[in-house]
Amino acid sequence: MSTFINHRDDSSVNVEEAITKDSVTYYKIVVKVGFVQWDVWHRYSDFVELHDKLVNDYGVAKDLLPPKKVIRNKTPKFIEHRREALKEYLNNVFNFLNLNLPSDFAHFLDFHLYDILFLLQDLAKKLYLEGDKMLQNEKIHKFTPLQLHAISERFKMACPPTEKLDQMYDFSHILDFCSQVRSLSIEGSYEKLGTSNIVPNDLKFDLIPFKSLMDLKVLGVPMACIQSVGSLRDTLCSLSVLIATVVSLNEFLLVDVLHKDPSSITDSMIWKKLTTINFSSNNIAKVDWAIRLVPKLQHLNLSSNRLDELCDVSCLHDLQVLNLSMNRFSTCENWHEKIGNIVKIDLSQNKVQSLQGFSRLYSLESLDLSCNVITDVEEVQHICKLPCLEYLWLTANPVASSIDYRVKVLEQFNSRMSELCLDNEKASEKELDTARVLQALRVVKEKKTPSFLQNNNTSHSFHKS
Repeated sequence: MSTFINHRDDSSVNVEEAITKDSVTYYKIVVKVGFVQWDVWHRYSDFVELHDKLVNDYGVAKDLLPPKKVIRNKTPKFIEHRREALKEYLNNVFNFLNLNLPSDFAHFLDFHLYDILFLLQDLAKKLYLEGDKMLQNEKIHKFTPLQLHAISERFKMACPPTEKLDQMYDFSHILDFCSQVRSLSIEGSYEKLGTSNIVPNDLKFDLIPFKSLMDLKVLGVPMACIQSVGSLRDTLCSLSVLIATVVSLNEFLLVDVLHKDPSSITDSMIWKKLTTINFSSNNIAKVDWAIRLVPKLQHLNLSSNRLDELCDVSCLHDLQVLNLSMNRFSTCENWHEKIGNIVKIDLSQNKVQSLQGFSRLYSLESLDLSCNVITDVEEVQHICKLPCLEYLWLTANPVASSIDYRVKVLEQFNSRMSELCLDNEKASEKELDTARVLQALRVVKEKKTPSFLQNNNTSHSFHKS
């Protein structure tokens, strides 16, 4: 990102070419500040408007701008001659105003889009005028990596000289706004920004100014960009890091810690209020020891990763919802030893074959196993005695295409068959009656009393279909 105040002697402007479109000629201005450069396109009339302001407010010579020409001003020879004249004009003005680049001139050259100081001045003005309204009306506030980088770099500078004496441009308005933001979204990109050579995901920033942040969403930003999380460990309740090629949770949870190993954990590294984590659409192959840094975690979403085994997360006593959809699970052995009082599990779009590993998850209320490879309806026997299970998804498994699939599943839940919502649908009376018949046939075969008669002193009347 451009830092003009540090690169005045290494900055230049140049009118490199002219293009005529629909009888209008545009001149391409290339601005270079250190290693950063960008393009700006302007008509001659834009130069005239700028020049009037510079003459009136900044003492630029009135005859410096090449004059207008009414006749034959569209010929290639004239356009090239004007391009050279505008190039000389811009260089003269740029050298004359180099020490204290005026806002009008800076905006003409798009410094407010690519340079730290001028970008922050525009942002400060916006927050001065609209900040209170934004804090009241907007549920989530969006900052670009460019803005966050500019704020972080501004912290490292002494008070920069500027012709902006109005208090609305003061950097303190940005800090005040950031300190009050509760919900923040940051979206990165590997595409070059505008006409510049700046790549947003090459810019480093920290989150120190956000003193009250409770909800953070990071989309497509590599963790190497984040240098510090400031005080977020004391305030953050919800965290989403999506499409960021993350391979481990500690890439964010310990982003500002040099030595990322279990022996280095201290109380200061614990995320005290974090209850919801969403690291979906990354490259995580294993949930490692860093999970211990979030002892209050209740909701964990790791969908669309590369997981094939669940690590021991029994230390998370408050964990209730676990989303592991679109991973690589095929076996789920003894999950009761790895997770505590789990309430909801989403394992859709995996390769699960057996339900045996869920047989002792006695707090489980919802289990989504849609789009797996379960073939035998008798696998339901492993979970049919779970006392709290009310929602079960088996759709898009091979077993779901078998004859009387729903009835065969419902029958195994015995007296609770009417309570079960299978594939997002409660059993109909017809399905319940058919299931009771199947159950009766089963118990006769096994020489047991049907469950629906065990606690009923009166005979049961089957509804007619």
